[in-house]
Amino acid sequence: MKGRAMDQTAEPKLGIIEQYEKGVVERITDFNDPRQEWRRLFSELLGTFFLVLVAAGGGMMGHAFPGTISRTAAVVAPALMVMAIILFMGKVSGAHLNPAVSIGFALRGDFPWWRVPGYIVVQLIGATLAALFLRAVVNVSSLYGSNYPAHGYSAGAAFWMELILTMGLVSVILGTASGAQNVGLFGALGVGGYIALAGLWASPISGASMNPARTFGPDLVSTTFTSYWVYVAGPIAGAAAAVVIAFVLRGRGGDKGGVGAAQGDLFPESFHTGKS
Repeated sequence: MKGRAMDQTAEPKLGIIEQYEKGVVERITDFNDPRQEWRRLFSELLGTFFLVLVAAGGGMMGHAFPGTISRTAAVVAPALMVMAIILFMGKVSGAHLNPAVSIGFALRGDFPWWRVPGYIVVQLIGATLAALFLRAVVNVSSLYGSNYPAHGYSAGAAFWMELILTMGLVSVILGTASGAQNVGLFGALGVGGYIALAGLWASPISGASMNPARTFGPDLVSTTFTSYWVYVAGPIAGAAAAVVIAFVLRGRGGDKGGVGAAQGDLFPESFHTGKS
């Protein structure tokens, strides 16, 4: 009787379905599991597709329907899209959506270098698919959805603008992803807010791309790579500068909060609670 009473109070064993579900969840949350890399790559491709759909779509729709889309709308819409993407799939891949962000996370020690090439490739593919979709539906050259130095301004001026803007963007991303200052879902507000503010004041000179993939897609589809080096070198240099700033402000990276946010865990502190 005593043994039977102990059996009744013991924790029930998981059934077959519960064990399967638990195993799936564990594999998804194991960011070193190569079997889940396809899921994260698809997430980055889809997220970058939607980002470029809005970012390039503003210029292309504005050309198709003159006077309907203001510059303010064109720069705020991508910011709102980034906020939405971070909220709906940030837990899957980290919602980098930007080669400069992936490189910045890797330089910080929050993201493994072996995953960077895959992320960059699918980001470029997602951006290209968005530009192809826009050209087919809007029937306007993706030239109008890309970024170029403003008339009367040199590529060098656009480079420095892209560098400083991306330095700020990646600083915000690394800051909200740190273990000391992790703000969970509110990181989406910080990142989206920065993108909107940067575009509002700086877009006339360089377009405020801050993202090599965002400019690559429309340039590839229109086969117009005018000063494209600006939109590669500027953001990457800015990301590297942001990593140095993060080190000065918070020391070395690689903490649980930063690693969790970079690889997809939006709740790194709660996820690792009680774990070494």
